[in-house]
Amino acid sequence: MADLFTSAGMDREAPRPLADRLRPGALDAVVGQPHLVGPDGTLTRMLRSGRVGSMIFWGPPGTGKTTVARLLAGATDLHFEQISAIFSGVADLKKVFEAARGRRITGKGTLLFVDEIHRFNRAQQDAFLPVMEDGTVTLVGATTENPSFELNAALLSRAQVLTFRSLNGEAVASLLVAAEAAEGRPLPLDAGARESLVRMADGDGRAALSLSEEVWRAAGEGEELTADALQAVLQRRAPIYDKSRDGHYNLISALHKAVRGSDPDAALYYLCRMLDAGEDPLFLGRRLVRMASEDIGLADPNALVITNAAKDAYDFLGSPEGELALAEATVYLAIAPKSNAVYKAYKAAVKVAKEGGSLLPPRHILNAPTKLMKSEGYSEGYQYDHDAPDAFSGQDYFPEELGRQSFYRPTPYGREAAIGERLEWLQALRRKRQGGD
Repeated sequence: MADLFTSAGMDREAPRPLADRLRPGALDAVVGQPHLVGPDGTLTRMLRSGRVGSMIFWGPPGTGKTTVARLLAGATDLHFEQISAIFSGVADLKKVFEAARGRRITGKGTLLFVDEIHRFNRAQQDAFLPVMEDGTVTLVGATTENPSFELNAALLSRAQVLTFRSLNGEAVASLLVAAEAAEGRPLPLDAGARESLVRMADGDGRAALSLSEEVWRAAGEGEELTADALQAVLQRRAPIYDKSRDGHYNLISALHKAVRGSDPDAALYYLCRMLDAGEDPLFLGRRLVRMASEDIGLADPNALVITNAAKDAYDFLGSPEGELALAEATVYLAIAPKSNAVYKAYKAAVKVAKEGGSLLPPRHILNAPTKLMKSEGYSEGYQYDHDAPDAFSGQDYFPEELGRQSFYRPTPYGREAAIGERLEWLQALRRKRQGGD
């Protein structure tokens, strides 16, 4: 006779998201991470030995970190325990550790998976150290943030960091095929829309499957969506980009290096990536000004004028009109001749200034507004350069204790080549004047 639960239909399995239903059951079924789970992958090699150590999984969302942790526990016959650093505190950790100690007495090990481990503060991270050292738990922490910045050195020294990569287009496409097989029906998309869906997933497998479910729910009977219709239906998923975290620093680094490497196309691409992801355009304007000073310098002094004007133009026009000024400045910087001579000279001068301390400039270039200062030799022997031949006296300006220094060495590029020629002429003339010829 059926019980009350059966009669009420509660014996049926509750609906599960497609991403959960398609979770791989074996490591070799995980897509997009061949460097970890392929035939010669890092984890594959570890499992051949029959044991795994504590690890930190670092990578973007939806790349399989949780799934791989579960599969590792199964492959090594460890009890799988999962907590999230967002919802857990020290009291929760103590309970987990006590339970793991109890299992250890019975001969059963524990693989503790900590999602978002970077959310734990330094003291909480330290709580893992003793249980990792004595083997109470095998820790697998997952983080989307750079472990070098977010996890303390003691924890990192006891765990191997494994990097998960964003899924490429081929891996995402294979997930769509698996989704169609699980649903028993094709996605109602034409070829262009299918490619667009892969791009919208942005390397996130979970997002790809969630977007697929949205497509099936939204499409009408017999309807096949085009790329434009798909974007209208899904309202386009924003790119994975955290303006205060790794995505921000990675892309601004890529933009800066593309400019430095004189690649206007790549520089424009990274500029647009950041604008598309919602980066503050004025932040980008300020960084362009920095690039003009650091990487172009006096090889093209107009670069600083252009970038300042672009920043002000955006501030005046706003979006989207002002973004074109930033694009113009980006291309200008990329194709401009490059010189870091002033940048290097500044760093060298800062070092000497800090090491030299409070050295008094030579007295002959100091003003003498009082009798006492005149009696001390202030301004005595000063030569007014405009009255000297070629408007150049060649006198010394460095402190006597320091002696003459040379920081700025022009490059032979752009306008700095002419500056270098003049500097050589001035140096030769200084030697001549100081020699008394």
